[in-house]
Amino acid sequence: MWMVLYIAFLTVLLIQAHAQPGFISIDCGADPGLSYTDPVFGINYVSDAKLINTGVIGNISSEAIIDTYNQRQLRRLRSFPEGKRNCYKINVTGGSKYLIRTVFLYGNYDGRNMLPQFDLLLGPNHWDTVFIYNAFIYQSNEIIHVPLLDFVQICLVNTGYGTPFITAIEFRTLKNDTYVTQFGSLELYKWMRCDLGSRKAYRYSNDVYDRFWYALNFGENWNSLNASIPYSLNQSDYQPGPIIMSTAVTPADDSDPLVIRWGPQDESDRFYVYMHFMEIQVLARNQTRQFNITRNGELMVPNFSPRYLAVDTLYTSSAISGKEIEYSLERTENSTLPPIISAIEIYRVIDLQKPETFQGDVEAITRIKSVYGVKRDWEGDPCSPVDYLWDGLNCTYDNEFPRIKALNLSSSGLSGKIDPSISNLTMLEKLDLSNNNLYGEVPDFLSHLQHLKILNLEKNDLSGSIPSALVEKSRKGSLSLSVDQKPYPCESAQCNKKRKKNTVTPTVASTSGVLFLLIAVGTLWILKRKKSKEKFTYPVAVNHLSGISQKSTEKDNSFQQRKSQMYSYNDVLQITNNFNRIIGKGGFGTVYLGFIDETPVAVKMLSPSAVHGYQQFQAEIKLLIRVHHKNLISLIGYCNEGSNKGLIYEYMAKGNLREHLSGLL
Repeated sequence: MWMVLYIAFLTVLLIQAHAQPGFISIDCGADPGLSYTDPVFGINYVSDAKLINTGVIGNISSEAIIDTYNQRQLRRLRSFPEGKRNCYKINVTGGSKYLIRTVFLYGNYDGRNMLPQFDLLLGPNHWDTVFIYNAFIYQSNEIIHVPLLDFVQICLVNTGYGTPFITAIEFRTLKNDTYVTQFGSLELYKWMRCDLGSRKAYRYSNDVYDRFWYALNFGENWNSLNASIPYSLNQSDYQPGPIIMSTAVTPADDSDPLVIRWGPQDESDRFYVYMHFMEIQVLARNQTRQFNITRNGELMVPNFSPRYLAVDTLYTSSAISGKEIEYSLERTENSTLPPIISAIEIYRVIDLQKPETFQGDVEAITRIKSVYGVKRDWEGDPCSPVDYLWDGLNCTYDNEFPRIKALNLSSSGLSGKIDPSISNLTMLEKLDLSNNNLYGEVPDFLSHLQHLKILNLEKNDLSGSIPSALVEKSRKGSLSLSVDQKPYPCESAQCNKKRKKNTVTPTVASTSGVLFLLIAVGTLWILKRKKSKEKFTYPVAVNHLSGISQKSTEKDNSFQQRKSQMYSYNDVLQITNNFNRIIGKGGFGTVYLGFIDETPVAVKMLSPSAVHGYQQFQAEIKLLIRVHHKNLISLIGYCNEGSNKGLIYEYMAKGNLREHLSGLL
């Protein structure tokens, strides 16, 4: 059905250049911080520098400047030779209706004289494919759209047919009760916003919404009418403006219908049509103008008579489609004058309603990008379209909004602590942060990611305990956990104490060490009796299993002040530099050189293959905790994490007691 709007505006339309409520006008490529008023239309433009971080500024050729008619916003552009997708993020009022326009003037800015082709996206939706037809004539793409969020992302996509670029972006706020659709947004169809009867094109300030009106005619057998009309005419909500309505067309033969016809490229395309009528002639008493409006032969509006100096806008209340669409304005039998029409707008319905990625996920991944300075092609919506999914992400599309379910930042040069924003990716199933420079403790918030199935934190500088909840999930098989290549890292209950300076950890001695201790003490007593004049200048280690050498007397005081301490397996890895230097073999394991606060230590780790190894481990630690002597080595610490068990001793630089006894006896 057609609806007739008779809404009068009693005020005079006095459009001033500086009064532009609801306008956002962006000069793409303008110098940062620049704002100015276009001298031709009086529109205020600002630089795009704060809206995008990518792209290269270019200037159109001097030859192209001649055709810009002094429109400053057309003289520069921003091109995007790098990256697949580059996006502008523009703040708007969510739920408001906008006319959104992108402007392109190639102008041979790159000196190659090669007309590019690229895709234009609105958020996750494909808006259009941009074909540049003429290097020196600007062209535009227009839609009428209602953003659901408080921002809009306009993206240019390199499809392999030349470098994308853009000259200007413009938003114009419309009334929400105009251009209403049952579904989708409206795309201006082939420049079909026509000021009928005119030979000029118009925009702001002749149109309060800055719509482009083109001087196009649908038929050759039309007569043009024009009149001088006042600005104080009655307008519809669509406000085509006095200049637009001052011209009109009628059929050349008064008895013929006035026909508007077009054939869509795809007969499934759906259209909305808006016709603007006004009587611009003063009719005599014996004159009448009345006509019927039909569509494809079906009567839509009967006996319609335009009002004098009052705008009536007739439009379809639902979308129309067909192989060919024809509107016919046919004079009625009672009419003495032919039909008349002043302007027409034709829009094609396009689907721009694919949902954006869940905003909680978007905010989280944007924060991650900022915190770690991620150097990837992360532009636009993270999950959509699928063809432009952010590198390292995987998403699920089973919900109302796309959700991020996998994040792979392995070998991405990340440094710092694991950022809490990761906890906001609540649908995360896989997280890979391996091969980076992350440090600090593994945060407990990772255990609250209910859907997490794979967590890889290997090859970082992480320290401290692993949250017990993560370890428990790993043991139950619901989580594949990798930290420094250990599937079951230290539980927080076992190793949540941090190392402190001047502290020692209790370790254990083997059963054979107990026996050898008694022999060693007796031997030392005999040696002192036989060689009363010959004194050792150093105490000697007695545990031949540890491979610990003689200690220096100057280190006695610092070690004597230490107390026993438990170390995590991660601590042991750091102390021994990943067990890179073997200094001996013991009854239950291998001995490695390590350092605590630059002090050398010997670390003996329990070997899983050692016979009675665990019993020897327990016996040795009990002995060294109870027995203290100036000629015995000091126990610094121990590690007891599941199968990872070890003792940390003082390091002896001059060999063990067995080596010295073999030279004396």
